[in-house]
Amino acid sequence: MAQKKPSATRTTSDFEREERSQLSPFAVPPEGTAGRVHREPGHAFRSEIQRDRARIIHCSAFRRLDGKTQVFLNGTGDHYRTRLTHTIEVASISRTIARALRLNEDLAEAIALAHDLGHPPCGHTGEEELDRLLKGHGGFDHNEQSLRIVEVIEEKYPMRAGLNLTWDVREGIQKHAGGHVHPLKGNRHPSPSLEAQVADLADEITYSSHDLDDGLDAGLLLPEKLEAVPLWMRAIRRARGEYAKIDPGKHRGFVIRCLVTELVEDLVKQTSANLARSKVTSLEDIRNYPSRLAAFSPAIRRELAALRKYLFKNLYHHPAVAGANRQAARMISELFHTLAANPSLLGRKAKSRIKKYGLERSLCDYISGMTDRYLALQHRELVASKAL
Repeated sequence: MAQKKPSATRTTSDFEREERSQLSPFAVPPEGTAGRVHREPGHAFRSEIQRDRARIIHCSAFRRLDGKTQVFLNGTGDHYRTRLTHTIEVASISRTIARALRLNEDLAEAIALAHDLGHPPCGHTGEEELDRLLKGHGGFDHNEQSLRIVEVIEEKYPMRAGLNLTWDVREGIQKHAGGHVHPLKGNRHPSPSLEAQVADLADEITYSSHDLDDGLDAGLLLPEKLEAVPLWMRAIRRARGEYAKIDPGKHRGFVIRCLVTELVEDLVKQTSANLARSKVTSLEDIRNYPSRLAAFSPAIRRELAALRKYLFKNLYHHPAVAGANRQAARMISELFHTLAANPSLLGRKAKSRIKKYGLERSLCDYISGMTDRYLALQHRELVASKAL
């Protein structure tokens, strides 16, 4: 009897079976654990999580990240990171860590790609200003706004709002929220999936190391002054282990690479040790564990805290950064009040949400979705020109 020729393509069931055999018992399976709010037919050769990743990449909020500030206001320089390049770097690091721990790489990446969708223009200064303006109306938090974007604001389907992402991705987007309730099992659990925990820490690795890189590139941070930062010196020692005579100033990029590697390796090692010590045996155990098991070692955690403290003092609060951010916050405030007094100036989609969500929340949706450039343009047209 002639042997059956194998198919040239892999179906979704083939892929899911292969991946499931390689995942750890702590990982979220390829198809997720709770499906979507609105049921949909499956795809021929993509898992549900893979479809979520594509939906995030193709949404308009993701595209706008390219015009939003990471540290330096967008347009300040060609080499500085934007919120989009930061997001892509977080996704890359998330996949690396998830692969090492035999977790669902697609899920970790999807969470990472969506984690900053809700960031407003002008970085954390913009977030603080919107939170102040929304006092008494629920405040503003970019993690909550990211979830709101994928559940309410994006419009991709004729019959419903949002992207209809799987529950496992939406759980991860919440990031800092506790007390997650599984929609099928109905139980409240204190911790999210390991994939969500990994994406959260990959974000910390990325902004700590790459904000440092941008600060050095801008000349606001100096390599010789960083000798008081233990994590920087740790990275230099690692770099000199490969190239003994390396110049940290001239070869800054390689030192930053060594810093990222140091943090990733520590996270994988400590998380593996935590899993073994906790005696968890399943994904359910991970979610019911009272604290997060993905973590840095105590020594690295202290050094990361010291680096963050240094960056706040010498970069984020540097006059060249803080001054521009204060000006941006003023534009957000003035535009907010102008639109509040004249709601007819709002965009079509924002106006359509006023009746259901209220004026202040709809204003927040509108302004937080802007790029730095569009904020400046709207301020010039609606505020500055009227003051002349």
